[in-house]
Amino acid sequence: MNTRHFSQLPKPYVAYAKVVQGLIIKKPKGEKVLPQVEYVVDSLQVDQQHLRAYNEVCGFKNNGYIPAIYLAVLSQSLQMHMMTTEAFPFAILGLVHIRNQIKQTRKIGVNEKITLSCKFGEVQLHDKGLQFDFITTAKVGNEVIMEGLTTYLARQKTNTTAAEKAKESQIPDYQLQTVWNVSENTGRRYAKTSGDFNLIHIHALTAKAFGFKQAIAHGMWSKARALASLTLPEAYEADVYFKLPMFLPSKVEFLTATKGAATDFLIRNEKSHKPHVTGVVKAQ
Repeated sequence: MNTRHFSQLPKPYVAYAKVVQGLIIKKPKGEKVLPQVEYVVDSLQVDQQHLRAYNEVCGFKNNGYIPAIYLAVLSQSLQMHMMTTEAFPFAILGLVHIRNQIKQTRKIGVNEKITLSCKFGEVQLHDKGLQFDFITTAKVGNEVIMEGLTTYLARQKTNTTAAEKAKESQIPDYQLQTVWNVSENTGRRYAKTSGDFNLIHIHALTAKAFGFKQAIAHGMWSKARALASLTLPEAYEADVYFKLPMFLPSKVEFLTATKGAATDFLIRNEKSHKPHVTGVVKAQ
C-alpha cells in the first residue's frame, strides 16, 4: 500500500481537466484492478464558515459539532484526485453513486484536529456491471471517530449470473413525517459547499446534455437532508441506497419507521411514490 500525505485537502476543481480528458482517452480493456494507495490529510482543521454554509443547505444545526456525513463529503476531494492521479481503471464520467455508509463513534467537535484518509476497496460484480468502494476513515489522534464506505457502479455488459440482486426484505411500516419542496437551485447551492459540480446537478440545460430531462439532486444532499431531519444518537451507523433520480425542482415525501434502535427512512416522489433514497440509521 502506497501512502500519499497532504497538508490540506486538495482542491476538487484541479482534477476536472483530467476528468474531461477521459472523454478523449479511453480506458484500456481487460481486468479492472484498483490501485493500492491511500491518501491522507494529516491535520485537518474544519473551516467553520464552510461548515455553516453546508449545514444551512442540508438542514443541520450549527451546534458546535461536525456531522459525520460532512467528513464523508470532504473526503470526496481525495476520491476525485485518486481517480485522476492514479492508474484508475474506470471512466469517471458515467460512474453512478449507488450506496453510502457512514459510522460515527461519538460527537465530533468543530475545533478538533482530524486525520482524514481514503483508500480503494475491492471491485465486485453487480448485476449491471462492476461496483467498487472508497473507504474513508477520520481519526482524532489514534481514535477512530468516523468511518465511511462510498460505493460506485461502473455500468457495463455482464456475461455472468454470479452477481445476484439483493433479496427484497420486508417493507418497513413507514409513516409520513413531512413534505419537502426541493427548489430548482438546490444542486447549485450544494455544489458550492461540496465541491461536486457535476453538470447533471447544476442546471437543466447541462443535465440534458447527459440524457436527463432536468437537473437532479445530489445523492449526498438527499442523505444529509434526511439525517438532519432525524434525532441522531451520539454514536450511530447510517446506510443508504440511492434509487431513482430526484429531478429539480421536486416535491418529495420524507417517511420513517422506527423499531428498537433502528430507524428506516424513505424519500419518495409525492405524486408517483417512486423511491429516491432508502436508508436506515442504527444506534451503536
